[in-house]
Amino acid sequence: MRWNFLALIGRVSLSFLAAVGRVALFTATAIRHSLTPRWYLRHIARQMMAIGYYSLPVIGLTAFFTGAVLALQIYIGSARFNAESAVATIVVIGITRELGPVIGGLMVAGRVSAAMAAELGTMRVTEQIDALVTLSTNPFKYLVAPRLIAAVITLPALILVADIIGVMGGYAVGTGKLNFNYAIYLKNTFQFLETMDVISGLVKAAVFGFLIALMGCYHGFNSTGGAQGVGRATTNAVVSASILILVTNYLVTELFFAK
Repeated sequence: MRWNFLALIGRVSLSFLAAVGRVALFTATAIRHSLTPRWYLRHIARQMMAIGYYSLPVIGLTAFFTGAVLALQIYIGSARFNAESAVATIVVIGITRELGPVIGGLMVAGRVSAAMAAELGTMRVTEQIDALVTLSTNPFKYLVAPRLIAAVITLPALILVADIIGVMGGYAVGTGKLNFNYAIYLKNTFQFLETMDVISGLVKAAVFGFLIALMGCYHGFNSTGGAQGVGRATTNAVVSASILILVTNYLVTELFFAK
């Protein structure tokens, strides 16, 4: 029994290391093709529209109500210590540093990573990717690189919009429901906001965009097993992208703000 248990641990460990190796090789190949010509600019522009423009409604709604509920919860908590004046400051820092990039990244992962995995997975199981190879078209150049480039470029712009809308949500609740003075709320918002707060959030957004596109492309590109395999690839892409976003968020925060 003990040896069977050790054998199970060994198999799981080897399977995990093999999966990490496959992802690492895929990542290295994707980065190499993304940084070297030829670039399919039309495909990059199309992916930027799909990732950025069509994600604006869900990102805007999510950011607005996140900022609104954050202002409400901070006011309720700070009222216990007579520190209600800190609401505007905490809202803008919380949105720009953490909630904007993380929640925005998770929402985009649910929408974009799943779509990429489903699209590439369908192309894989219907042998369209193999057809590209027979036509002397590199699948990484044609399918993966445009998605990675578009996601890295688009996510920071999308999160910047989310930051603005999220702060507006906090402003709307603070002035409309919590009776803050309009001018004082805006003064506290801009007085304590630092450039590094915004920059760190945008760097996180670029990293998250890379991870979202990478996981969507990886699971879709390696999909097997017909329609069921495409479904598994879609689920795995969203789950893995979400987990990597949360892990990477801590690492980037540690890099920027650890002392």
